[in-house]
Amino acid sequence: MAHAAPSLQKVTMTSIQEALGRLWRADDDARMLQCDGQWATWGQVRALTEQINRELSAVGCGPGGRVAVVLGNRMESVAALIAIFRAERTLVTISPLQPAERLSADLVASSADYVLAPQHLWSEQVFADAVAELGADAFSVDGGEVVARAAATREPRDGNPGIAIEMLTSGTTGPAKRVPLGRKQLEVSLSAALRHNNRPQVRDKPPLAGAVGMVTLPIVHIGGLWSLLQALVAARPIVMLERFSLAGWHSAIKEHKPILVGLPPPAIREVLNSDIPREDLASVRAINTGTAPVDPEMVDAFVERYGIPILITYGATEFAGAVAGWTLKDFNASWTEKRGSVGRPFPGVRLQVIGEDGTVLPPGQSGRLQVASAQVGNSAERWVTTSDLAHIDEDGYLYIDGRADDVIVRGGFKVAPEAVADALRTHPAVADAAVAGVDDARLGQLPLAAVEVRNGAHVSEEELRAHCRLLLTPYEVPARVFVVDELPRGAALKVDRRRLVATFQKLRGERPREDAHARAKSAEKLGRES
Repeated sequence: MAHAAPSLQKVTMTSIQEALGRLWRADDDARMLQCDGQWATWGQVRALTEQINRELSAVGCGPGGRVAVVLGNRMESVAALIAIFRAERTLVTISPLQPAERLSADLVASSADYVLAPQHLWSEQVFADAVAELGADAFSVDGGEVVARAAATREPRDGNPGIAIEMLTSGTTGPAKRVPLGRKQLEVSLSAALRHNNRPQVRDKPPLAGAVGMVTLPIVHIGGLWSLLQALVAARPIVMLERFSLAGWHSAIKEHKPILVGLPPPAIREVLNSDIPREDLASVRAINTGTAPVDPEMVDAFVERYGIPILITYGATEFAGAVAGWTLKDFNASWTEKRGSVGRPFPGVRLQVIGEDGTVLPPGQSGRLQVASAQVGNSAERWVTTSDLAHIDEDGYLYIDGRADDVIVRGGFKVAPEAVADALRTHPAVADAAVAGVDDARLGQLPLAAVEVRNGAHVSEEELRAHCRLLLTPYEVPARVFVVDELPRGAALKVDRRRLVATFQKLRGERPREDAHARAKSAEKLGRES
């Protein structure tokens, strides 16, 4: 049985290109972007946007031109994004959060024809060598200056003007993949989110007026980029944190008093464990969250302490954003009954769950989740099978039960890592937990766990395993539970499963194993050297 969103009046959103054009009606002295306390005016952003556009046009970068941008949370990245989107070029994202060697390898692998990067990277020889190997036209972008750094040594490849972004997935469960996101996909995604929350498609306020849009996650990942795009097409002033910190976020909330903010689950827990008083968050009506599993107990605790609902969403990079989620109306009416759900499908989205034989399962039964929507691919009719295990209840609420590719098979029994982590999180000393499988000669795999403890708390491994035995079947109880200072997280604050497994191997005194991608790169390097 497929579940679709409740029917809403169909509204067609203007294109992102047209929406961004509204910014040119703003006053040059209007405050547009605050990064870590410093405001840039629209005039400053506009001037840099136009300069980037002129430089790219001068070297032949037209519609479909693939532009690699080292996309940090800074004013220069916002200007680059606007210049690329308005000219129907393709933004190829390069993460600034990785070491120079990995960043440079990622740049070469992108095969982009044009490069925009901060000036400081050009002092890194490995980066300069990567640009030379790429053979692209390249520029440094800092402040109000765009400086040519390298000229192309090859003809540009054909591009597709219909592709807005080529974005890497988070890579927390395996090697990151570069995913093409079409303009129509992004427009459908932005429109569906507005309709789901009963918000207008076009704001009637003058550009860069009204409440700010908050960008707290790295824009090189879909959560942060989506928040930025949402603010840009709504022509809101934007407050962007270079990196999330509790102090920086608290200060921004107090200064700007936003109504709606987004935070990943670990950051919500950090706020909950802080001494931020309730009155400092009085302007906030709701917090959107996603990117990682959300503990319903944490939602309840946050509502009790701050009176602010946590609206969980479900999505992925491949979906160009979220495809399901809670609304404030649904939360107030149904959270108590439906706690643990990630909400209902967005307008235009259909969901269904299939069994191992491909048959569609009835409400309440768990299987592989399938999604059909224009924001998932070129056709709203095509079902796309995800890596998530899920069930859907009779009212259309979606529950994520784990990931099919994360399931641990222990002596023939299947163990869902998130179910084990949820059990550990119910211990009063545990702030957060993560579970992964490691190879075992006798049983095939063993579930191991790592936990962060709350400030001032102390707990032993045996206490935690005894706690799990009260809540889990014997084969689900982790073979080891390690107490760590902090869980290994990526830029979006999701636990990085590959690093988690490497941590377990180190704690057990094993030599970390290279994954298949790393082995292939090593072999390629040896081949070149020989």
